[in-house]
Amino acid sequence: MVDGPATSPGRQRAFRVDAAPDAALLARVRDARARGAVPDVILGGVLVGDGPREALDPVDVTPDELRQLVDGARLPRWVVEKGSFGPGYVQLKSLMRQESLVTVCEEASCPNIQRCWTRGTATFMIAGETCTRGCRFCDVTSGKPMLPPDPREPERLADAAASMGLRYVVVTAVARDDQPDGGAGHFAAVIRALRDRLPDARVEVLIPDFRGNWDALDQVIDARPDVLNHNTETVPRLYKRVRPGARYERTLELLERSRASGLPTKSGIMVGLGEHLPEVAQVFSDLAASGCEVVTVGQYLSPSPGHLPVERFYAPSEYPALAALGESRGLAHVEAGPLVRSSFEADRVADEVGAGVV
Repeated sequence: MVDGPATSPGRQRAFRVDAAPDAALLARVRDARARGAVPDVILGGVLVGDGPREALDPVDVTPDELRQLVDGARLPRWVVEKGSFGPGYVQLKSLMRQESLVTVCEEASCPNIQRCWTRGTATFMIAGETCTRGCRFCDVTSGKPMLPPDPREPERLADAAASMGLRYVVVTAVARDDQPDGGAGHFAAVIRALRDRLPDARVEVLIPDFRGNWDALDQVIDARPDVLNHNTETVPRLYKRVRPGARYERTLELLERSRASGLPTKSGIMVGLGEHLPEVAQVFSDLAASGCEVVTVGQYLSPSPGHLPVERFYAPSEYPALAALGESRGLAHVEAGPLVRSSFEADRVADEVGAGVV
């Protein structure tokens, strides 16, 4: 279900496919487009869709990719991560359990967990396993946390990061709206513990919005993480359905305040929830205007039938086009790909844009 027409002017996505437009394939494409599984398709010169052509921004899609997208019976192969549970994965899982630590990799069912854990990287999730929000895209358990954040957790996390020999540490948290500061003080304690235990490591934090409590945000800023990340998640039109506890304007203000303090800032969005290309372009512009430098873009994958469905799977060629679009709107770097997530290869991305030097 899509929540109505795009509100921003601009060109719409289309697929351009070099294939003979035989009757059977045309019928399948028309059916897929009616379901919202594909945008307008230019198939061997024949337009399937509303057009007009001059309003379309086409990307090249192979016939095999088109068949996977119109089939709808299985996930496209480019969103299925294939990997093995190597020694690094086993060792990291053992360490996390030994130190009673939680990772967002596990809690959010990240598709990159095998890839990242095998190479010895993970995103720590602090302040418990129960989130006070109920975003319909997220696989983290929601409800009322039974206990306050564990005051011993910062030291345990720092010890684990030291045991792993990390030089770049990513920390996120569940939303803790039950706490007066939304858990900001706990974030700050973790940053300070990492600074004490690993003075040469860089620290990236992925924070909630603290319900617009800017005094709480200042606690995190004053602890001086090297990168401050806060996800935008989707376009403003879809906020009520996708993340009803958040506000688009509040997200932009959080990023603007963080950047004004001198911190490199980062955000991320998901695609495939029913957004339109002009809306995504506007989000890129708004993020750039807020001072945000880096944006991650990845395919939304529904964790279960109880979560929001995927409205559309993006073709592989759409991600480089999205990255170019974001950078044309003033962003320093857009990391885009089917399985890209907020902390995807965060150390490499920070290095590429020179972030993390404050």
